[in-house]
Amino acid sequence: MREINAETITEAVAELAVEANCRLPGDVKERIGQARANEPWPTACGILDKIIENYGIADENFVPICQDTGVCCVFLKIGQDVHITGDLRKAVDEGVRKGYGEGYLRKSVVRDPLRRVNTGDNTPAMLYTEIVPGDKIELTVAPKGFGSENMSRLAMLKPSDGIEGVKAFILKTVEEAGPNPCPPIVVGVGIGGTFDKAAYMAKRALMRPVTERNADEFYAALEDELLEKINALGIGPQGFGGKTTALAVNIEWYPTHIAGLPVAVNINCHVTRHKTVVL
Repeated sequence: MREINAETITEAVAELAVEANCRLPGDVKERIGQARANEPWPTACGILDKIIENYGIADENFVPICQDTGVCCVFLKIGQDVHITGDLRKAVDEGVRKGYGEGYLRKSVVRDPLRRVNTGDNTPAMLYTEIVPGDKIELTVAPKGFGSENMSRLAMLKPSDGIEGVKAFILKTVEEAGPNPCPPIVVGVGIGGTFDKAAYMAKRALMRPVTERNADEFYAALEDELLEKINALGIGPQGFGGKTTALAVNIEWYPTHIAGLPVAVNINCHVTRHKTVVL
C-alpha cells in the first residue's frame, strides 16, 4: 500500500488550476492553427487570428486565457493500492482555494443555486473519483466556463431512434447553441449507461486530446461524420460564419439497458482547458 499525503493533492490542484487557466493544451492550439490555415472566410480568419493572439499573450504573460476562469472540475483516477492520508475533499477544495487566490483567478461559484451568494474562493470543486488498478493517482483539473456549459443537453432517446436519432440530437444541440458557447467548440458526447453516466462521459470526453479519435473504429467514424456535419452548419468562429464551428467531436460510450438510449452533449468553447499530473 502506497501512501499519498492529502497536502500533495492540495498543491497539485492549486498548480494545475492556474496552469490550466493560463496555458491552452498543445493539441487544441494545433487544431486551431489547422482551422486557420483551412478557413476561406475572411471574417472567420480574423476571429481565429485574434484567438491565436489571445492565447499567445496568455502564454507569454501567464495570465488567464478567458475572463471566465470557470468552476473547477477535478477528476481523480485513484489506484486501489493507494491510501490517502487526510481528507480528500478538503484537500481538493483547499487546492482550488489556494490556486484561485494566489493566481488572481475570478471566483464564479455561488454557495446555493437559488440564493446566489458567492463563496468567494471558487469552492467547492466538482469532484469526480474513479478507482483503478495500481498505486498512483491521475489528477486532472478542468476549469469549465458556463457560456459553453449552459449549452449542454441530455436526452433519453428510445432504442428505436437508433444512430440517426443520436446524430440528429447532437446536431440540433450544436445548432441551437449557435454562437453562445464561443465557437469554435469542442463537443463531448456520452452515449449509453444511465442518465447520470451519459452526462459524466460527455464531460470526460472533453479531456481527450482533440487530435485523438475514439479507439473503436465505429465511433471514430461517427466522430468524423459529426464533425463534418457540424462544420457544415456555417456558424463559424464566434458565430460570424465560416467552416470552423467545431474543432473536434469526442464520443465516449458505455453499455446500457435494453429499453434505453441515453445521449448527453457537453460543449466546451475553444478554451478547452485541462491539465493532468500523475502522483
